[in-house]
Amino acid sequence: MDCMRKLRQFFTVQKIPGELDDGLETLDEYRMRWRSVRIIYFTMFLMSLGFSIILTGIWPFLNKLDPAANKEFMGLIVAANPLGQMIFSPLFGWWSNKLGTIRLPLLSSLALFTIASAMYSSLELKPHDVKYWMLTSRFLIGVSSANIAVCRSYLSAATRLSERTKAVSMVSLAQVLGFIVGPGLQALVTLLGSEGHTWLWGFFIFNMYTACGWINVLMSTGNFIMFLPAIFQERNVAAREIMIIKGKSSEQETWKSIKPDYVSAWTLIVAFFVLVFNFVLLETLGTSLTMDQFAWSNDEAIYYMGIIMSTGAVIALVTFVCINPLCRIFPENLVLIWGGFALMVLGRILYIPWGDAPPKIAEVYNVTIPITGNATTDLKPDNEIFLGCPRTQQWCTVTPALTLTQFVLGYVLTSIGYPIGVTLIQTIFSKILGPRPQGVWMGLMTGSGCLSRVMGPVFVGSIYTRLGTNWTFGFTSVMMFFSMIWLLLSRKRLISPRLDIPDPVELQTLDKNVCINSQFALSDSDMKDFKDVKNASKNNLNPEGTELLSSQKSFNILTAATKA
Repeated sequence: MDCMRKLRQFFTVQKIPGELDDGLETLDEYRMRWRSVRIIYFTMFLMSLGFSIILTGIWPFLNKLDPAANKEFMGLIVAANPLGQMIFSPLFGWWSNKLGTIRLPLLSSLALFTIASAMYSSLELKPHDVKYWMLTSRFLIGVSSANIAVCRSYLSAATRLSERTKAVSMVSLAQVLGFIVGPGLQALVTLLGSEGHTWLWGFFIFNMYTACGWINVLMSTGNFIMFLPAIFQERNVAAREIMIIKGKSSEQETWKSIKPDYVSAWTLIVAFFVLVFNFVLLETLGTSLTMDQFAWSNDEAIYYMGIIMSTGAVIALVTFVCINPLCRIFPENLVLIWGGFALMVLGRILYIPWGDAPPKIAEVYNVTIPITGNATTDLKPDNEIFLGCPRTQQWCTVTPALTLTQFVLGYVLTSIGYPIGVTLIQTIFSKILGPRPQGVWMGLMTGSGCLSRVMGPVFVGSIYTRLGTNWTFGFTSVMMFFSMIWLLLSRKRLISPRLDIPDPVELQTLDKNVCINSQFALSDSDMKDFKDVKNASKNNLNPEGTELLSSQKSFNILTAATKA
């Protein structure tokens, strides 16, 4: 018990950091605010995990449940999740803005997430038209994950300007780790095998495919508890911070006084679409691509892709740690362009095949397959002759194969470029919008990412299946390159808006006598406050205007003195 108490004390903030200790909030308020932010981190991780944990196993699982299903239907199942999220993200953002709280939208979405995950794990019971039940469960999970827009909006409201880059880096880390750790968990549960264990008279089946859904159920139940009033308390600090800087009397007046740059906002929304499209395309295509190019079996593809993606998670973790220090040395917009998009362009180019011969060609499984003459032999789908690039994909016989080296190198560059890009797009976006309620705008940002996740799987089912690797990665390379050029041309607009504040230099000519002669008399007490504010202006306000004056009262004195 004593050890638990000491451990709790170790992780408890003992005092507000010096640069933030300006009287805007108490220590208890600071602690509650950051506890709520960390719960948001976990929620973002879980929503990403709910999408990615089934990616590497969905094709083998679908084949097991319905061998007649094809890759195009698999693409629809994967796309169902982001489609639900895309439709409902702006609605969830509007709902939270309307209520003025995020608790009810988040509790409702987590309850739906739990039910839909349990539905996915019950598909082994094989209801009629099982593949459509799988499609429905993935769509409902997508609807529940529309709460990401609400989470992003709250993060912008619950962090100060000086904290924003670090906080968005952490929430982006949580989201990307959810995308990458999911396949690692799927690889881990392959030890259960495809048959697994059956309990409760055959109504509870726990195997390498259903385990993923039950993991989601367990984690979402814990996440639901975190948002109960006894644990989660909403704290809005961003609007109050800008209100004091701008000298406004209310939060609404503050955000109405700052007009966002809509061209920059929509530029970042489009850039977010392109970035997520390329990342999700690789995740969605990864398993089937390696099975086609390297003749891996279902189990081998899940296992090796799990290892590769888990390694990518470690690389992403290191990258996220480096983002904040990098942005202290270089401007955020340049780090976004050269550290994020440039590496993603190189990563896509690397996937254009290097091989000097086509990949191994696989026969098409059709229960029985002619081997010689009139003889037919019953073979299992995992027989060696069915491994490789399917003969039905005509490009397989003429297109050079990818090499494992280029596949790994491209994935490493993606694991570095994507975290940088997705973090800084969201950071710059939230700063451009200012302290206004961002639920709907974050819904649009989330919706653009969802649209890319809808199109990615469809792209796999159409462009990749019909035209092959050259067209797939040639097209995405061009897409990334032109996006990078557009960001480079727009770089001067991709900066935080300057907060106009009184110039402290003008105050150096003011003293008590000047104030009296200007028909603006101050009491001795107010004059003392005035001098304190003048000193604070000289010492604490940087050119970006991101530090606060000590109080609203002293700022009003400063403003009145300047006018006089």
